[in-house]
Amino acid sequence: MAAQLMAARAAAVPDISVELDLATACADGAAESMLARDAAAPASGGGARLPLVVIGHRGKGMNALASPDERLREVKENSVRSFNDAARVAGVSYVEFDVQVTKDGCPVIFHDNFIFTEQDGEISGERVSDLGLEEFLSYGPQKDQGKAGRPLLRKLKDGRILRWDVRSDDAFCTLQEAFEDVDARVGFNVELKFDDDLLYQEEELTGILQAILKVVFEHAEERPVIFSSFQPDAAMIMRKLQDQYPVYFLTDGGTQLYADPRRNSLDEAVRLCRAGSLHGIVSEARAVFRHPSAVARVKDAGLSLLTYGQLNNGPEAVYMQHLMGVDGVIVDLVKEITHAVAEFCAAVAPEPGQENTEVGRFELLDMAAPVQMTPHFSQREISFLLRLIPELAQ
Repeated sequence: MAAQLMAARAAAVPDISVELDLATACADGAAESMLARDAAAPASGGGARLPLVVIGHRGKGMNALASPDERLREVKENSVRSFNDAARVAGVSYVEFDVQVTKDGCPVIFHDNFIFTEQDGEISGERVSDLGLEEFLSYGPQKDQGKAGRPLLRKLKDGRILRWDVRSDDAFCTLQEAFEDVDARVGFNVELKFDDDLLYQEEELTGILQAILKVVFEHAEERPVIFSSFQPDAAMIMRKLQDQYPVYFLTDGGTQLYADPRRNSLDEAVRLCRAGSLHGIVSEARAVFRHPSAVARVKDAGLSLLTYGQLNNGPEAVYMQHLMGVDGVIVDLVKEITHAVAEFCAAVAPEPGQENTEVGRFELLDMAAPVQMTPHFSQREISFLLRLIPELAQ
């Protein structure tokens, strides 16, 4: 199976269900698991749907420091500890993380464009890509227990700057350390991170991507890897630089607007992917719910479709995307969502003796109660639900 994954080339869209098969079998320790058997089943218009790929957002979830939900401050995001915690959750196929390159050419894992600290009562911030590796690693907890790191703060979207406190902290890491220290059974969804406020020349983008590729080629071995980026040119260049790993285009799908029109709708994302021979789209979930018909256009273009966003932390929203044909979801609440996905994917197949018709039988996990059977959904009923979704996703 690993050889099959590594043989995937850019000439064909990767079968993401095969990757789920591998990751589930590894995580569960049983190749004959229910999800693996379902993943091997062929997809058809009225038959069983393939299981969703579940991807841990920044590992075992992003750190939302102002959120009342303690689960979003459980473990330091984008850290080796967070990646390994996510890898231990059965059903997690990949961890997603953000890679930037320091000014001395080292790919490091960090989400924000700026990193903040406090000294003598003064708060200061530095652009991550303007720091050398040693200075970047000097922030926050240190691997050397006898060494004190700089206080680590974070600036929120509303402008507040808070101390970056989590229950289980960890040091920052490089991309190489992630390959070396994270459980090899989990794949990497490597987001190529660039600052929306900066203009990048092709030569600069190429140099940054080559530094990242050097680490991947030297250390990935059999680990599945997916590249993704909100930066359209970076995604296109990464596709040209290599043909071993799939490249996906990240998009808000019109939920936010940008000067670059390629970023402003799912249809624009499809056009970009076709022009650059990219493999798939990673969309904000709200865009998919606001424009359900776009899913068919993505699939008709031969592309895979993943989603991200806060809606993906609700089992009901994930379940609806499963019905719509979404291939995978990037989530913060990895335990809860993988549990829910396992339940409704295991129940999606028709009952013995039941013919494939427009009416399917599904189960949806109620997180506070035993699994209950949902009503039978006809295609007409599903269409009605999809017409309601744009109102719910505002």
